Amino acid sequence: MQAYLPITSPTLIFFVVLCIILFAPIIMGKLRIPHIIGMVLAGVLIGEHGLNILSRDSSFELFGRVGLLYIMFLAGLEMDMESVKKNSRRFLIFGLLTCLVPLGLTYVVATTMLGYSSTASFLLGCIMASNTLVAYPIISRYGLGRNSSVMLSVGSSMISLFLALLMLAALAASFKEDVGVGFWLLFIVKIAAFCALLAFLIPKLTRYFLRRYSDAIMQFIFVLAVMFLSAALSEAVGVEGIVGAFISGLILNRYIPHVSPLMNRIEFIGNALFIPYFLIGVGMLINLGSLFEGAHMLWVVFVIAFVGTFGKAMAAYLSSLLFKLPKSAGHMMFGLTCAHAAGAIAMVMIGMRLEVAPGVFLVNNEMLNGVVIMILITCIISSLMTEYAAQQIILKASTQQAGDDGKGRDDEKIFLCVKYPDIAPQLLDMAIMMRNHKLKRELVALNVVYDDDKAADHRQQGLQLLESLQQRAAASDIHVQTQVRLATNIANGIKHAFREAGASEIIMGMHVHTEVNPKFWGDFIQSLYNGLNRQIVLTRFVQPLNTLRRIQVAVPSRAEFEPGFYRWLERLSRMAENLDCLIQFHGRNESLVLIREYINNRHPSVRADYTFMSHWNELPQLAGSIADDHMFIVVTARKGTISYKNALERLPNELMQHFSGKNLMILFPDQHGQAKEESMTFTAAQHQEETSIYDTIARWLNRHRK
Repeated sequence: MQAYLPITSPTLIFFVVLCIILFAPIIMGKLRIPHIIGMVLAGVLIGEHGLNILSRDSSFELFGRVGLLYIMFLAGLEMDMESVKKNSRRFLIFGLLTCLVPLGLTYVVATTMLGYSSTASFLLGCIMASNTLVAYPIISRYGLGRNSSVMLSVGSSMISLFLALLMLAALAASFKEDVGVGFWLLFIVKIAAFCALLAFLIPKLTRYFLRRYSDAIMQFIFVLAVMFLSAALSEAVGVEGIVGAFISGLILNRYIPHVSPLMNRIEFIGNALFIPYFLIGVGMLINLGSLFEGAHMLWVVFVIAFVGTFGKAMAAYLSSLLFKLPKSAGHMMFGLTCAHAAGAIAMVMIGMRLEVAPGVFLVNNEMLNGVVIMILITCIISSLMTEYAAQQIILKASTQQAGDDGKGRDDEKIFLCVKYPDIAPQLLDMAIMMRNHKLKRELVALNVVYDDDKAADHRQQGLQLLESLQQRAAASDIHVQTQVRLATNIANGIKHAFREAGASEIIMGMHVHTEVNPKFWGDFIQSLYNGLNRQIVLTRFVQPLNTLRRIQVAVPSRAEFEPGFYRWLERLSRMAENLDCLIQFHGRNESLVLIREYINNRHPSVRADYTFMSHWNELPQLAGSIADDHMFIVVTARKGTISYKNALERLPNELMQHFSGKNLMILFPDQHGQAKEESMTFTAAQHQEETSIYDTIARWLNRHRK
């Protein structure tokens, strides 16, 4: 049997790895142990220090490297950048503590209790100061990427890693003869130029690419190319590639919404293949046999693992006390920051190349074995603690939600009315960004076809369109209920399907064929919004949603008195949060005060601005501030409602004259608190003409005066 081991066939190697990725979570799940530990232990078992089934060949080097870059890239993508800006002081404090406390403790203990030289102790301190986010896949599984303690841990990990790498670079440079002030000045200039280049280049390339190419595979490959380019440039300036991967994730953060299909694909590929490959590769480095080399080796391993872990724990719990965070947040901060993996191995390998005397190197086998065993111990502690903290945070959030009566009465069920294939995917993306993902409710998509001679062909086209939407939504793990409906009256067909589905609101595109119908609203929109009392969102896209930089909202006076006020405000807040773009409200102070209060309480991470607009007649003046990558949203009202004003009758002409070629959304709020069966009365007409007779008479008089 030994003659056939280790396995050298690439096909069998990949098969064994896939079996581990498949069965490790199953076995660990039954044992109530985090899956990550299973991956690492499997690597120990199959590696050359275990059963020698596989050797750590170039495939593990490649995929493991990609997995490490992927972990840091995902960490950057999932960060809430607005919270980072608001809590930059906390990031810096925790980053310094989680770097300097383990560094100082390890240095003192290594020199006094282990008898290491000051240089070797400093190297060991640098290793303990850094950490690897090995347990981050647990965060992704629980959906806690935007939790405050998680973001603090991720940000501080980058700060501590960067400082550790700088100190390691200084240590390595001290062994060279040509190092001086010029070397460090050049190093700082290269780092600054690298960051500036990425901040300038990546947004321009991303906006250019996403505006022109909507193919899912091309977008995914583009994102990976950006990540690897950033990592390569980072290594070129003398810093680890994970720094470049993390920075590229931060820059791409606002272009890849957290709930988008693209984000789902990125997470899926990483968690299914690259990250498990990395964890298995880490396990293959661990030699448990070194523990049996004697009591001194056990003492070295114990001291290294205990001091490094204790230092990380001190930094985490001290920071949680300083920031007045709950105990579960302290557990999370400790769990995420205490693990060491590939970064520690890389630093040890650098130390093994530093010659302190002829034939004598800075890192000996004793320190190497101690650090490698420490990796296994800290990975286990990190996984267990992170899993425990994540469960505590989820349970606490669930308890708070259960005590919120408003959650139980949420009737949200978004209804998509689609017709044009070129804008239907963006309507779906908008619905995904507006929906409450915690409710996990399906979307409803409808295509209404005129019941005429071409109904059969149009119905088939509608089925194909809805099938493509189902596939797109499935990429985000969202189910879409679809229906093609034949109707002699489009508006009535939509209204009947809406009621049958028990939906709460409609999202639909504005008609685009002005040469067929010159009216702004088209054939049936007026009949729809006058005959349906629920929220209707009409949109017109000029460029993809994820390239928008700002949302500008015009709010009519007394809008806060409408029953649907908080519904549309919640939807726009979610969209701004997922797009990570500024949302600017224009309206009266009475409305803006309530909007500000709602956003601060419910969506504190949303970047919002509030601008006073004294009168609705000022609407055309906003046109000059609407750029191509902005979305202009008009909150309007139906006739007879409290926020309706005569100036709204001019809205179609003003939008066509001043806002043509802009991303546009027109929003009709709920007219009633609850849906009711519409009835035709003499006081509430079912249809309103787009242009009143009074406007026609006024224009006729103006022409004849001239």
